[in-house]
Amino acid sequence: MENQIRIVSTKKLLEPQKQTLLNANFSVVENDFIAIQNKDFTIENSNEYLIFTSKNAVESVLRNKKVAEIKTKKCFCVGSKTKAMLEQNGFQIEAHSDYAAELASVICNSYVKNSFTFFSGNLRRDILPDAMTLAEINWQEVQVYETLLTPHKIGFDVNGILFFSPSGAESYMQENRIEDEICFCIGNTTAEALKYATPNIIIANQPTVESTIMKCIEYYKN
Repeated sequence: MENQIRIVSTKKLLEPQKQTLLNANFSVVENDFIAIQNKDFTIENSNEYLIFTSKNAVESVLRNKKVAEIKTKKCFCVGSKTKAMLEQNGFQIEAHSDYAAELASVICNSYVKNSFTFFSGNLRRDILPDAMTLAEINWQEVQVYETLLTPHKIGFDVNGILFFSPSGAESYMQENRIEDEICFCIGNTTAEALKYATPNIIIANQPTVESTIMKCIEYYKN
């Protein structure tokens, strides 16, 4: 279709997610611009509370043979899907938020005398660790996965690009230049990674893939 909106997704979408775009009569091209590699690690001597800021960290910890030893400890987490995965696997949630900055505020205001073990990836943001360090909170970090950039060259014109992480944005820009395309971002930190590349940034109402897709559809249908 000559005037069909063409969208690039920087991660492979679930079939219902992709179908939502197709039902809106969009053309969809999808590639995984990052890859997750789990790491070997030990979880002995973890602190009073556990922190997870991504589903990738949860998935890696669940692979550990000694995961049962830490399921008695309550968790702080970022994101509704991270929370859901923890609860589905027997963890109790003490507090959760949509953004790391919000979680940092909760921890630094109400849990300054407690101790934490933060399960992270190699490209994690500094917001939460810096806040805990500044508040002199007792915390340790265990790196449980690595994010690898897997850039792809997009050799055709597109109207919009869906971005779901700062690393995904970085990977996209390694092989592609952003010009007039509209960039739909899952959240503020992802948008931050694009601020020097383009002014054409729209942030989802909620930090979920589904909300990002709906924001894209709303933009082109209005």
